[in-house]
Order: sequence, then structure tokens, then C-alpha cells
Amino acid sequence: MMSSPDVSSSQGSAVTRSGVAARTDVRLAELTTLRIGGPADTLVEVTTEAELIETVRDADAAKQPVLLLSGGSNVVIGDEGFRGTVVKIATTGIRVDADACSGAMVHVAAGEDWDAVVQRAIAEQWSGLESMSGIPGLTGSTPVQNVGAYGHEVAETIASVRVWDRTENAVRTIFAADCGFAYRTSRFKADPSRYVVLEVAFQLRLGDLSAPVEYAELARVLGVEPGARAPMTEVREAVLGLRRSKGMVLDDADPDTWSAGSFFTNPILDAAAEVPAGAPQWPQPDGRVKTSAAWLIEHAGISKGFAIGNAAVSSKHTLALTNRGNATAKELLALAGHVRGQVSQAFGITLVNEPVLVNCSL
Repeated sequence: MMSSPDVSSSQGSAVTRSGVAARTDVRLAELTTLRIGGPADTLVEVTTEAELIETVRDADAAKQPVLLLSGGSNVVIGDEGFRGTVVKIATTGIRVDADACSGAMVHVAAGEDWDAVVQRAIAEQWSGLESMSGIPGLTGSTPVQNVGAYGHEVAETIASVRVWDRTENAVRTIFAADCGFAYRTSRFKADPSRYVVLEVAFQLRLGDLSAPVEYAELARVLGVEPGARAPMTEVREAVLGLRRSKGMVLDDADPDTWSAGSFFTNPILDAAAEVPAGAPQWPQPDGRVKTSAAWLIEHAGISKGFAIGNAAVSSKHTLALTNRGNATAKELLALAGHVRGQVSQAFGITLVNEPVLVNCSL
């Protein structure tokens, strides 16, 4: 019979029946890059794959709500917090198989810091991740959101994702072709209550040159033509510089960086005729057209620094909504709702939030 996730507690500490240390009544704001979020009934930090599987399996058996918390960089947690068990993923480990013919197959545990993985890839001359330098969070979140930046997505390099399937009660390996990757989404995001990412396998080229530099702004900074390759170390520094200029590199001393990154995804419209005059447009493989959420926000009359209470649009980039020190989820979502409403009124386009909303709504 499976053990229960119930905990015995004393003065804010606890131990689950399966023996994993836990804390009670933890303020979740401490674990998110927005620094917003009420308390959790129980927080369990797991450091091994076995602990992760057992904790989730036991909670499911007890029909207890579970929130999987990775780096806290792509989530907005409501002011009332989370009634149930929050599982903080802190698993570690990187395994590498590399040869000159096939490149490097790099297996990364879900709890590994993403930017540290990118740094190691560059140091080891594993090419393909460098344009995603500086993105906060943990590796296990990258396939869920199909994280991307400056013209590349992790879907381009992921070979497979190993998961705990909560429906089948089994460990499964899902190959890239079956991951349902699309712009900022995947089968894991589409069915969040089913899959727990355990490990991600990346297939990377060997060499000191980057993947083709597809993003025009990055190409200009590097002084190369779009589609050219550049030294990975230079690409990383250029990307970090661009991200800092937009307030997208976390800085504990700068509340203007206390955000969940881009709050809205770039809209993908059915036809070029639907793109507002003057707005950027990028044709998609399926015939649709992507446009810029930042352009829409700025041209709908929302200025950098616009605030509602202690939540404000970043002074550096209109796609980032920030916590200026003591913002609540209510204030942040009021700001997001105002921005979305202004864009809808001006252009008839509904912006879609990129962060996951937990116990709150927009």
C-alpha cells in the first residue's frame, strides 16, 4: 500500500511518511522571480529522482493537490497561495555521451540550473544552446514551455524527455517528435497534471561556433549576416548584453528585473492582413503570421514604467511586468488585464499570458 503524503509537523517543519523533509506554511513569494505568492500548506524539496517520483505518487494516491515548482521564473502564484503540497525540484546530474560523428548527447536532470547548463555547453564546445543564455529557471521547465530566445527554441536540440507519467504510474521516455512542440508550448504544458519532467536529453553539435544567428538584432550586435555562425562565447556575451538592456537578467538589487520574463507571447495571426499597419511580422511555416506583442503594447498607449499599485511595466521593456517591491498578485494581474484590454481595444488582438497562473486568473 502506498504511503500517504501527510506530514507530522512542529513549528513550521515536517517530515512526510515517505521520509522526505518538508516545511509547512511557506511563503511562495520567496521561491519565484516575481517575488509574489501566498503560503503553501506544505513544501517538499526533492533532491533525487526517486524522491520526486515518490512524493508526487504519494500525493496523487491521497488525492492531494500538487504544484511542481521549478525555478519559479515562469509562474504567478495567487495571494492566497496553494492549498496542498508544493514540490520544489532540486535534482542534479549531467551525463554526457560525445563523439566526433554524432556530437554530444547531454542528459540533464530537471533540477539543474538552466544558465549553468548553457555555460557548461559553451565551455565544452557543445553548440546549440548559446542564444538561450541568461534565461532563468531550471532545465526541467525548458521543454514544458519550449523555451526560446533570439531565434532559437530548445525544441531544436531536445532529443527526448524522460518523465513520470502520473496517469500510467510509470517512467516514460518521450522522443522529440512526440513532444508536441510549438511556439512556447508542448504536450507537457497542454496536460500539466499528467507529466513530471525528470530529465531532458539534448543532442548538440561539437565545435566552438554557434548555431546560425537567425535573429536580426543579435546579428547586428555581433556584426554578422543573419544565418551566419559566430563564436559561442561572443554570442553568449551579446545575448546577455541584450537581455540586460531589457531588464531580463535577474538582479536582486534592481526591482525592475523582478519579473516572470515576457508576460505575453507574440500573437500568431491567421493572415498578414490581420497584422496592424507598421507592426513587425514574421511568416510562419503553417502560413500564419507572428507579430510583436511589445509593439502592440507600446502602440496601444502603454508606456514603460506604467504602474498599478506596486506592479509596473518594466522601464526597459514593455513585455515585462515587474514587482516594484511589495506588489501583490492582485495588482500584477490588474496591470496585465489593463495592458491586454488596451491592446484588444486598439487592435482587436487578445494577448495570451506566458507565465502559468496558479490560484489566480487574468
